[in-house]
Amino acid sequence: MPQLRRKIEQSTTLRRRIEKRVVVLRRCFLRVLHHFITCSGGKNTKPANAATYHVLPADAAALPSPRLLDEAASPPKFHAHELDPDLVSLKITLLGDSQIGKTSFLVKYVGDENGQQGKGLNPMDKTLDVRGARISYSIWEVQGDSKSIDQIPVACTDSVAILIMFDLTSRFTLNSVLGWYTEARKWNQTAIPVLIGTKFDDFIQLPIDMQWTIASEARAYAKALNAPLFFSSATYNINVNKIFKFITAKLFDLPWTVERNLNVGEPIIDF
Repeated sequence: MPQLRRKIEQSTTLRRRIEKRVVVLRRCFLRVLHHFITCSGGKNTKPANAATYHVLPADAAALPSPRLLDEAASPPKFHAHELDPDLVSLKITLLGDSQIGKTSFLVKYVGDENGQQGKGLNPMDKTLDVRGARISYSIWEVQGDSKSIDQIPVACTDSVAILIMFDLTSRFTLNSVLGWYTEARKWNQTAIPVLIGTKFDDFIQLPIDMQWTIASEARAYAKALNAPLFFSSATYNINVNKIFKFITAKLFDLPWTVERNLNVGEPIIDF
């Protein structure tokens, strides 16, 4: 009975905490809406600059720390849904080279292909219930080819998390993550960065020495970007849901019980 009572009390405390945040976010949304209505001016959108995404630094650990950007940044933006005041909308961005499994990863999490692909973007939505609070994830995938680079500003602006992805079987796509991160930070300095290696089911078929090399380089990049690292597989649903649970836990200050896994040959989780 004492254990049951403690669990009930803990659940009640978490629910109240989320409900309080929803109330605050709703008030913030109303203030922003009022400001938008009363103001006639607007900011000009900065044009996107083309960037090179395939330069491997001589020493990944020597990259400038993103903490210099994050320390001066404001908190990430939340939005109450315009038609449902009890629904909190969160925007998440997926970046990375083309043909690395971003769409498969997204479809595996969302559950079906309900996006409206076009103009270099593939947005999908998923609504879930978290301890009594309803959250809608609006997930924007930038396709990754040269024609989609101009979509980075609209995809990254107001995002609460930016998932930078690479193919675990291709060091070429791993070398691109710095360029994607740098471009994303031009438009959003507050979003939580997450580095994700895809196609883990193919990765474990590589020679063990190559697995060691790629895993070590991936961890070096994650450290340089101050980002958690996940190895994933959409085919076998490895770590796909855990990544979004991690983001939710970070945003709403919820318990996170998953342990680090640094064993090569297993799906690495490093944070």
